[in-house]
Amino acid sequence: MYLNKPIQAFRQNVTDKYTIYNSLFAALPFSGIANVGALLPIFLQACVDGYQMGKSPMEIVHDFFSRHAQVNDEADQQDRLFKFVQYIERQVVLFDAIEDAAFDSVNQLNGTGSLKALYNEAYFKGKLPLLREKLQQFKVRVVLTAHPTQFYPGSVLGIIHDLGEAIAKNEFETINLYIQQLGITPFFNKKQPTPLDEAVNLMWYLENILYQSIGNIYNFINNEILDNTNENPFIELGFWPGGDRDGNPFVNAATTLKVAESLRSAIIVCYYRDIRKLKRRLTFAGVDSLVTKLETQLYENVFRPEDSKRLQQADLLQQLNDIKTLMTAQHHALYINRVNSLINKVKIFGTWFAALDIRQDSRIHTAVIQNIHDTLVQQQKQGILPDDYHEMSESDKINHLLQIEQVIDVNDTSTDIAKDTVESIFAMNTIQQVNGEQGCHRYIISNCQSALNMIEVYTLFKLCGWNTQQLSVDIVPLFETIGDLTKAQAIMTCLYQLPAYQQHLKARQNAQTIMLGFSDGTKDGGYLQANWRIYTAKEQLTAISRAHHIKVKFFDGRGGPPSRGGGKTNKFYASMGNQIENEEIQLTIQGQTITSNFGTLKSAQYNLEQLLTAGISNTVFAENRIDISEAHRQLLEELGSISYQVYQSFKAHPQFLPYMQQFSPLNYYNKSNIGSRPGKRGNADKLVFEDLRAIPFVGSWSQLKQNVPGYFGVGSALQSMKDAGRWNEVNALFKDVAFFRTLIDNSMMSMLKSFFPMTAYVQEDPVYGPIWKMIKAEYDLTQSLVLELSGTKVLMEEDQPGRASILMRDKIVLPLLTIQQYALHQLKRTDLPESFRTNYEKLVTRSMFGIINAARNSA
Repeated sequence: MYLNKPIQAFRQNVTDKYTIYNSLFAALPFSGIANVGALLPIFLQACVDGYQMGKSPMEIVHDFFSRHAQVNDEADQQDRLFKFVQYIERQVVLFDAIEDAAFDSVNQLNGTGSLKALYNEAYFKGKLPLLREKLQQFKVRVVLTAHPTQFYPGSVLGIIHDLGEAIAKNEFETINLYIQQLGITPFFNKKQPTPLDEAVNLMWYLENILYQSIGNIYNFINNEILDNTNENPFIELGFWPGGDRDGNPFVNAATTLKVAESLRSAIIVCYYRDIRKLKRRLTFAGVDSLVTKLETQLYENVFRPEDSKRLQQADLLQQLNDIKTLMTAQHHALYINRVNSLINKVKIFGTWFAALDIRQDSRIHTAVIQNIHDTLVQQQKQGILPDDYHEMSESDKINHLLQIEQVIDVNDTSTDIAKDTVESIFAMNTIQQVNGEQGCHRYIISNCQSALNMIEVYTLFKLCGWNTQQLSVDIVPLFETIGDLTKAQAIMTCLYQLPAYQQHLKARQNAQTIMLGFSDGTKDGGYLQANWRIYTAKEQLTAISRAHHIKVKFFDGRGGPPSRGGGKTNKFYASMGNQIENEEIQLTIQGQTITSNFGTLKSAQYNLEQLLTAGISNTVFAENRIDISEAHRQLLEELGSISYQVYQSFKAHPQFLPYMQQFSPLNYYNKSNIGSRPGKRGNADKLVFEDLRAIPFVGSWSQLKQNVPGYFGVGSALQSMKDAGRWNEVNALFKDVAFFRTLIDNSMMSMLKSFFPMTAYVQEDPVYGPIWKMIKAEYDLTQSLVLELSGTKVLMEEDQPGRASILMRDKIVLPLLTIQQYALHQLKRTDLPESFRTNYEKLVTRSMFGIINAARNSA
């Protein structure tokens, strides 16, 4: 039976504290706050009671205004709803801060999945030598992305952090001040942020959280496990804001260079702060002058970079080691651990802090090569493509591109996108010269559908003057759709057999990074099929990479919710079988997941350790890894195929997209000003499914509280096995295969976050009622069968604190959800005055903020 201690700690440190501190909002000395604070609990109860009675959001809002608020004027009603929205936004921040403050009381920081637990298990099982060997090789790469799932502006993130610290210390007066500050701090961007804005906002986590937490992990491993014999960084950071061009017309080469410079400045500032602290302790003869010299150089690199020598990682390490040598020889090595700690950070972060990835769509590269050819011809220069290029086979095109020896410049392009693509490749070289090679060494190809797509990028680097014999860039294919995943093995086999690409891989230590997209995979093929296809693709890619003596590294494009590869991520990696390469764990972290998993030092260190130990345990305790049997594998194939067909049938429903546009905030994502990237690909007026991005797709289902991408098709697949008398096989699969258990567990999270009473009114609609009933039937079926399969009575029964957190957050935002549905319904009125229409649209977008933030991993 699940222990009650964590849930008791949650109730004491989260639920009870929220009740206490929430009351402070009503006492804020601002106009109208007390009235809102008095009426909101009444409105919340009206929502709870109304949905239990089968009322619609519109009936709940109308009844509330007529019975409790006595507000009849529509403009006044809109004003009252806006005040509710603002109040609830701040309640969500308070809950975030309280939960962050209680993190170490609810979670066992040194329990299962921690480095200390890993060390102890290895010690008692006689596996310390193997653990040390694995630690010298294994890495986790966490890549922060700017995808629009984060609604908190930077100012609010700082308040959450400071408020959490005050709550942890029970500093009542300070807490009250921060709550007052929240009351008058704007919660939304008045204009759409630029890619540079997004980058600067994310750097807050680098400087304030990850710099310290990753340093702490490195110090523990190096000092306690490896006895200071390590050169492996263990954890590396990647960064997409300013480098990810895929579908974002606002990212250009100038932005990329500015972000790279900002990353360099940020890490130098961190070193400067640390050396300033060290200076107060390293007051010994000779050492003090060396510290002062380094302090001055760091200062000048940040504030006068154009007038000073650019420090490189090797320079910093040399000076710090000189300080360390002198301290050891003449000053009894006093405070040597503090110097070692800074040396370790320099080893990890260098002068780049986080590696800036460049990403662009394969179709752009094809067009750019054509544009270069056309421009050269127009300039009466020699083109790069033969006249019959487009009639050539793929292999002939590859052979031709590999023979190109010309070098171009930016003037050899004639479109904006071609110019920027070429400039971005030049920018990568500049960044490597200034920040170090690690500062920008990966070029990711979205929508990679052929080996030719990879060679096109390789050719662009040749055209831009890079030495392809020693190309210091990893070319990374991104396979996303079910079709892409199916073709991935053949594509990589073709590349591995090309002499030119073999030479390139040799220069990259015979290592190939391959990115797999969970978001678009699920959007394309449904939850169960997408996850199984990614699993089998990894097995196939591992096999062919090993056959060609290549170390493959898988880079998972994950979002926040289970439907985008999120959920309990560490359990996913712990469930990987022996047939999947375990060289590194690489994954994207975005938006709310950054806030929820890496928002505090304790949560960041805990979650990073969980990822690190999940991968290491798979090798050190390999006897615990059970490969999926052929029988289980066949069952997963059948389950995936059935769920895929059910999901495809659902997508083919003529009202599939119109349903989302009618009842969810899908059409309002671009108006929310939360990210620089458009919500869909292309410029077409009419929305088509293929152009719809995964984030607004998944996020809209989340705000509709139906979470379709996280479970749809699972129940039908399970029921088909039950009908065929094969339920015992499914039970055995759940018992024996950790990968399948993890999928079911994460699906439960998606279902727990669903709430169908809010949209039950839709079932009476003659056009959209049938699709609502279809979704509800699949939800009910899936919930019933996963509970039976897991032997539990309620969803997430075995994670009581997680379940309690979700239910409490959902209750806080229930009025927001109701207001959003009400506003969407009002916008359908044909007699709506334009001023009212504008306000209802604002209500939709503003309600999105609190709903998304409360869910923490909904998009």
